[in-house]
Amino acid sequence: MSKADNIIHEIYRAAIDAVNPYRACMEKISFSDGLLKIRGVSRTYRIEDYESVYIIGAGKATASMALALEKILGDYISEGVISVKYGYTEKLDRITQIEAAHPVPDENGITAAKKVYDIAVKAGENDLIISLISGGGSALLPLPVEGISLDDKNIVTEALLSGGASIDQINCIRKHISIVKGGKLAKAAYPATVLNLMISDVPGDCIDVIASGPFTLDRSTFAEARQILEGLPANCEIPESVRRHINEGCEGNIRENPDEKAAFFANVTNCVLLSNFTALDFAASIARNAGYNTLILSSSIEGNVGEAVGFHIAVVKEIQATGNPVKPPACIISGGESFVRVEGSGKGGRNTEFVLRALTQMDGMKNIWAASIATDGTDGLTDAAGAVINYKSYIKMLERGLQPEKFLKNSDSYSFFEQSGDLVKTGPTNTNVMDIHIFIVE
Repeated sequence: MSKADNIIHEIYRAAIDAVNPYRACMEKISFSDGLLKIRGVSRTYRIEDYESVYIIGAGKATASMALALEKILGDYISEGVISVKYGYTEKLDRITQIEAAHPVPDENGITAAKKVYDIAVKAGENDLIISLISGGGSALLPLPVEGISLDDKNIVTEALLSGGASIDQINCIRKHISIVKGGKLAKAAYPATVLNLMISDVPGDCIDVIASGPFTLDRSTFAEARQILEGLPANCEIPESVRRHINEGCEGNIRENPDEKAAFFANVTNCVLLSNFTALDFAASIARNAGYNTLILSSSIEGNVGEAVGFHIAVVKEIQATGNPVKPPACIISGGESFVRVEGSGKGGRNTEFVLRALTQMDGMKNIWAASIATDGTDGLTDAAGAVINYKSYIKMLERGLQPEKFLKNSDSYSFFEQSGDLVKTGPTNTNVMDIHIFIVE
């Protein structure tokens, strides 16, 4: 293997390790002399002032966060319930963890959401709620409003995913058909004190989008939700119950989600502990130490995956042609969350599709390596995190008779890389800060 073959794997592994939720909590949260402090948060919490301390939350990184909170607070924790994706667990003593399905919710998610909601309602004026929210929390806290069933919620979620909706758009719909999202869990928890700790999996780290913002104000509206549904492809099935609820909101028959005018948000303190840039910054240091001229393009890559790939390939071509914006040997790193509009019945996710589309544009481009990896270890509904290729993959592809365009047409990027041997499988990482894209130009 060449130096680049080795280093590109080392870079994404280091990036995932850099956003370890347990370590982040242990580094940024301190508890001494009865005071709980969080780096970057001016408010401190004297634990003995509270009658009860409750831990609640949901997400792929939440179990690791909960493990840290158990280590930090120990017996001061009165009770706790978190919802985590199947397999994304830790050994917890005081906090109950309920495994549930992601990205399409199941009954376990409903059970977990009800228990989380019950704790929020139970908490009183002299209690402290510590919320642990991370990516995946939207699907793991499914508690739809009356009249919308879990099946209805799943149908609209699948429509949004297959229709190429962005995370902001998906969460806009989720917030408007949920009992707990869009600030409504903060309303349920009032008048308790809430410390909302988050690990961001959304571009720009918008706290009202992370896990659909259960403890934050909602800037989206019913009108925006209806516009999103109307913009989906005609073959996307939308349950009548969902359309009816959204329309009722647009007509003013259902109140909008809590906004900045809601007084109960004064009791909530929000803090983002980790983000995609944390991973990219560490990844860049690994590349620089390996001797590459390194550039972080952005931690907020969004939009259609094909357009995102085209942008990256344009940068790579410019590096080869002119040495701008950095000279070879170069490493270009970016992050974010693009979307894929499903066109066939194949298997894959946005990361394997990103790499496969990059491969189709690498004809004649020698000495190029590319990777796209989901930091949570799950690309779409597959067991892969993504894929890694190099310029030799193009030759190997031709020799084996594999036609990437055919696989792309069937939305079957996973199967392509399964045959080529270029899949990356990390297993559950217990973290989630979106995706990492890496291009190396020797």
